[in-house]
Amino acid sequence: MSVTTLAEALPYVNWVTLVALAVGAFYFVAITGWVTDATTGYLRFTAVSAAVVAALAFASDAALPTPTVLAIHDAPVDLDALRRAGLAAFVLLALVYAFVLGRRQRRLITGAACAAAAAVTLGAAAVGWAPTLVDAVPFAVQLGILAAVTGGALASIALGHWYLVTPKLSERPLILQARMVLAALIVQGLLFVVWATLGGGVNQDPWEALAGPSALLAVLRGVITIAFPMVLAYMALRTAQSRSMESATGLLYINLAAVLAGTIGAAVLYVSSGILI
Repeated sequence: MSVTTLAEALPYVNWVTLVALAVGAFYFVAITGWVTDATTGYLRFTAVSAAVVAALAFASDAALPTPTVLAIHDAPVDLDALRRAGLAAFVLLALVYAFVLGRRQRRLITGAACAAAAAVTLGAAAVGWAPTLVDAVPFAVQLGILAAVTGGALASIALGHWYLVTPKLSERPLILQARMVLAALIVQGLLFVVWATLGGGVNQDPWEALAGPSALLAVLRGVITIAFPMVLAYMALRTAQSRSMESATGLLYINLAAVLAGTIGAAVLYVSSGILI
């Protein structure tokens, strides 16, 4: 990869990574808070953290360079504005969510609105940056699953630490999140197989990801950042079920490191070469 390509790609990779962390973490918090007895302190802390990370993404959005050597295209003005508006709304609504947790109906409305703002942000990014509308569909799916895996891994780590200060908290919240992370990784693994064998990226041919210049990175992506985290998530689930929360948190730390590396690698490949894996 040339220096010019790398210099243009990195701001977009940074945006994808930050937004994936923020959006996924908020979704996990909203679901966990609604169906389990997770503490208000955890929900508020993680929602505010998601807002802060999203605010960093919003700050970097204005500095995104115009793509000249990348596989993605410069977004039209209207989609550019929609992406930024959606991200700004997500930041504000995530903060509001953190302060209406005690009122269940308001929490539901605010959480749904924040989730919708996140979906608008990801959709506007995919449609705006993809060369064609057809390319935008798999790109949007990729952004969504990256958010679920990466942000979910972050939210589960924060929850694991909460058991250190709230030892009487039931194991239900962490078990649910471990299951959600595992399910997201399984979906990501299935998408990897489909895209690697059939294509799906910008002018991506079947088997191109596993046979071209990106073959080594694709193999590492599949083995180290998808299959390995599946094992870790399953082990974390089993240890959480036996209430070994410190062990589960340690496994989730390793899981986050692996999936974060995979998110960065997947973003680099798509932005620079249009390859989905």
